[in-house]
Amino acid sequence: MEITVMSDILGKNDEVAAELNTLLTRQGIFVVNLLGSPGCGKTSLVEQTVRLLRNEYKIAVIEGDLYTSKDADRIAAYGAPVIQINTRGGCHLDAGMVKKAVEQLDLSAVDILIVENVGNLVCPAEFAVGEHAKVVVLSVTEGEDKPLKYPLVFRQSEAIIINKIDLLPYTDFAIDCAVSDINGLNAAAALIKASCKTGEGLVLWTEWLKDRVRLVRRGDL
Repeated sequence: MEITVMSDILGKNDEVAAELNTLLTRQGIFVVNLLGSPGCGKTSLVEQTVRLLRNEYKIAVIEGDLYTSKDADRIAAYGAPVIQINTRGGCHLDAGMVKKAVEQLDLSAVDILIVENVGNLVCPAEFAVGEHAKVVVLSVTEGEDKPLKYPLVFRQSEAIIINKIDLLPYTDFAIDCAVSDINGLNAAAALIKASCKTGEGLVLWTEWLKDRVRLVRRGDL
């Protein structure tokens, strides 16, 4: 019986996500669902993305958080419109939540919509939110074992960012092992080593985003 209920929940969510994706695609908006553990640097990546691209693209952010607006406040300081969703204990965003947030945005003033999901490597991977691509952020402070321990999110992501590489000399993170495991799970994903503190790798990340915007505008996503 529990399996049947889960199937219905995911099925309904997928219907809403597909409707939302169609709406946003028609507007020429590229939507990225940003995933990762608490503290992996998702919000820092969003801040730097807005900073680097705000003169070329109009970026809006939907911010998922359990209770606070701390991350949304940080992003708003960079000038991007931000819609806060508080899940009040919920471990992920779903398509219905994102749809209601999208209704508050002026879509004519958006080129890229970043959905920063709740910090979690499990549940968010199972719920589409209308995105064109999932992207997962892995911090070197988390340990290189995470890709094999949480394979679904790494398999589903089109880009995988190993973040905080400036801290590599101060950790035991085996980056070669992490890269090998990630390639074994998802060799097709773009793998970017980055640091939001030093800026290393961020050009590769923003070029990846620009390419996806072009694909949406050409009708290829």
